Amino acid sequence: MLKTIRYLALAACAVALLAGCGRRDEIIQDFGAEGFYDRGFDAMQSGNYAGAIAYFQQLEARYPFSNLTRQAQLDLIYLYDRSQQPEAAIEAAEEFERENPTHPRVDYCLYMKGRVFFDQAPNILERMFNIDMTVRPPKDTLASFAAFQELLRRFPDSRYADDARQRMVYLRNRLTAYENHVARYYLERGAHVAAINRTMYALEHYTGSPELEDTLMLMVEAYDRLGMVDLATDAERVLMETFGEPAQPLRLE
Repeated sequence: MLKTIRYLALAACAVALLAGCGRRDEIIQDFGAEGFYDRGFDAMQSGNYAGAIAYFQQLEARYPFSNLTRQAQLDLIYLYDRSQQPEAAIEAAEEFERENPTHPRVDYCLYMKGRVFFDQAPNILERMFNIDMTVRPPKDTLASFAAFQELLRRFPDSRYADDARQRMVYLRNRLTAYENHVARYYLERGAHVAAINRTMYALEHYTGSPELEDTLMLMVEAYDRLGMVDLATDAERVLMETFGEPAQPLRLE
């Protein structure tokens, strides 16, 4: 029943959108599954994303079990993303994965989820005001990392695997930098145990990040301030073995 209601709602939305585009004569016309898909595909290729979405939504509403509908659902993920509707893109990707768990294109859904969440470069306002991206709560960054990680776990040979790995390197480094920021915040306020917990989390979850040099330096300082000399020495040894001699002394005077 809920599925039927959803398809009816999609059909109503598509009708309204097509009506707004001056295609009222085509609204009541049934082009068939292939006709709807071809028209949607042509609109997508020409950059008419709103029109493509409308045709694909009509296809989904009228022919929910067609193989072309499955392809249109995948195309809608892309169209929502290009139309700057990230929530709709993520919802469409998750819905396709949920309803078609064994479909060979689930890897695309996971990849697009990661892409939508991926925020590699600061936007124009962040650049203008020189906002430090490492101090912002990394909710979207974590979601992107998790989506790419799931893609590589389930589909290591996917055509999207190489790009996902490259993006994960950036995300891993940003997440490590954020953990360092939080650990430093705790150190400055005397919450040394909390600082150590954040550094340990970074070491366990973001192996290979160059930001771990700062992580280990913060760990050494936190243990020193707690008077845990042996643990501070161990952390300093790992730091030097991994990154070489630090540019400045680590131990407190």
